[in-house]
Amino acid sequence: MSEEVSEWMSPRKRFLSAVLGGRVDRPAAGSATSVATIEQMEQTGCFFPEAHYIPEKIAGLASAAYEIIGFDCIMPYFSVWLDAAALGCQVNWGDKYRMPDGVSREGLGITDPNQFRIPEDFLYKPTTSALLEAIEILRGRYPNVAIVGKVMGPWTLCLHILGVKRTLIWSKIRKDLLKEWIKLLKEVSIEFAKAQVKAGADVICWPDHATGDLVSAETYREFLLEVHREAVRRVGAPLILHICGNTVDRLPYICETGFDCFHFDSKCGDPLKVRIIAGDRISLMGNINNPQTLLYGKPEDVMKEAKHALEAGVNIVGPECAIPTRVTNENLKAIVKMAKRFKGKS
Repeated sequence: MSEEVSEWMSPRKRFLSAVLGGRVDRPAAGSATSVATIEQMEQTGCFFPEAHYIPEKIAGLASAAYEIIGFDCIMPYFSVWLDAAALGCQVNWGDKYRMPDGVSREGLGITDPNQFRIPEDFLYKPTTSALLEAIEILRGRYPNVAIVGKVMGPWTLCLHILGVKRTLIWSKIRKDLLKEWIKLLKEVSIEFAKAQVKAGADVICWPDHATGDLVSAETYREFLLEVHREAVRRVGAPLILHICGNTVDRLPYICETGFDCFHFDSKCGDPLKVRIIAGDRISLMGNINNPQTLLYGKPEDVMKEAKHALEAGVNIVGPECAIPTRVTNENLKAIVKMAKRFKGKS
């Protein structure tokens, strides 16, 4: 069990092949969401909050995923607020212990989509332009490592701009109005994704937080299924959908979108169940538990969970979502260790 599998692929080729459901020399290890830790900040000298909006700091911290942890990909967008900040939302950028959050629970305080205009210089705003520059830096430095871009989907942008409460209420009683907002904001997601691909991203992560903790599977179908299909057609690069929480009930719909990969949560339960539902229609990424296993477990606990995910058919093994910054590098390295040792189902 201790002997590592022979490798013949570059990290970039391995990750992309895994995202697309192709053959690999060994399982890919990585994440489409943040794996930044306090340890990595100290080792790179790139700390939050500067690493959210200063290009060199973003690139420096993001590179730790490959340089220090050994993941097959680098993902330089650590929060969920860059897009919203560029659209006018006020953001508290936090510190090395706390992720950014919106200042107002009411978003921008706008309810009429006709009163909202996407800024013509959206891609040149401080937060969006910083990410694009960071991707360019990383692409130049790491030609053989997969670079994962990230954009917030229109549902998540609604949560930020309209507020969570208003978005959820409108999904029940003002459906047409919410659909107008989603139609408007999907253009932000798609154009930002295209810009990241142009800057050098190989793959785009598309978080859209229509989680089972908030909305039903039918709400996902009604508001997002066609939007996600359109994104797949228009972005022009492999897409990874990320939704937190238990999403098992909407997985059949997700498999109809054309997304190449689904990054899923440990709340979905046994990854074998997720693989059985998904079949071979979509690649899977995740779903190692953050709050117990990665934050408080030992490396052997992480390796055990990673092995179970791989035996279940997860294509890219890694954390379920953005990790707490207090997770140890040692626990993250245990994921890579298992990926390098895994020789198939026992």
